[in-house]
Amino acid sequence: MKKMAGLASADWQWENATAGAVAGLATVTFSHPLDVVRTRFQVYDGRISNVPAYRNTPQALFTIARTEGLRGLYAGFYPAVLGSTISWGLYFFFYSKAKQRYLRSREELSPGLHLASAAEAGALVSLCTNPLWLVKTRLQLQTPNQIHPYTGFHDAVRTIMKEEGWRALYKGLMPGLFLVTHGAIQFTAYEEFRKVLVSSKAQEHENTLASAADLLDSVDYATLGASSKLAAILTTYPFQVVRSRLQQRPSTTGVPRYMDSWHVVKETARFEGIQGFYRGITANMLKNVPAASITFIVYENVLNLLKLSRREY
Repeated sequence: MKKMAGLASADWQWENATAGAVAGLATVTFSHPLDVVRTRFQVYDGRISNVPAYRNTPQALFTIARTEGLRGLYAGFYPAVLGSTISWGLYFFFYSKAKQRYLRSREELSPGLHLASAAEAGALVSLCTNPLWLVKTRLQLQTPNQIHPYTGFHDAVRTIMKEEGWRALYKGLMPGLFLVTHGAIQFTAYEEFRKVLVSSKAQEHENTLASAADLLDSVDYATLGASSKLAAILTTYPFQVVRSRLQQRPSTTGVPRYMDSWHVVKETARFEGIQGFYRGITANMLKNVPAASITFIVYENVLNLLKLSRREY
């Protein structure tokens, strides 16, 4: 009996991973041009820069489309799809596994344990996927006047390994680990908002035994996803700016623009002030708030479908 329960638990973890991977793929396909714009805004510091200056998000989208075409708007798309699909799949898998481990000795998880589960999942995912995000960032920052541009994902990896060594693939890992708090805040907020909404709807329908799948619809999942993402963005965005600036390609002489995270913080604060840490946040919110809605709509519905098919089986 215990063996069967263990197998069911493993199956359920893989169902969470599958739902998360599908959700991540749908999200990145929809929102990638805004991701390119956000990355270029993040690294532009008003001084010497390899990327052009843009006035705002619509003008940036129009300029990139006009001067670089669809290829420019979807620069770094392959590592973005690969990274997002792997990240979401691993995230939901590790998150579900952590929650199950904490639930062994208690009936319900507290907000603190939801936070711990999300943080644990985020740290593991960050370690696994940092090289993909670094390559994505560098491809997104390439412009038509780039000297010796990368020709694609595999060329970028080979060139980075040859010119900078394998350690370069982990540039930005430290702020990336701090960004674990983003996922932790988002998932904790999602779980808590979801709990309140389910309780409210259960009382409204006078059915306290109904499951979340019975009470919530796609509009609810979209609202929950957007509101939880907004809370996470506002609190963690500076870490994204620091990571993007660290992951820039070195100059032709091999000298990086920033040496480490603290160097980024000092230079940004000195020359740009607090607003420097929020460059590109408009594009980021336009990308991530609706994207989070799509992600959780797909995730919850795929998860419910897998759960239903397993019951029928």
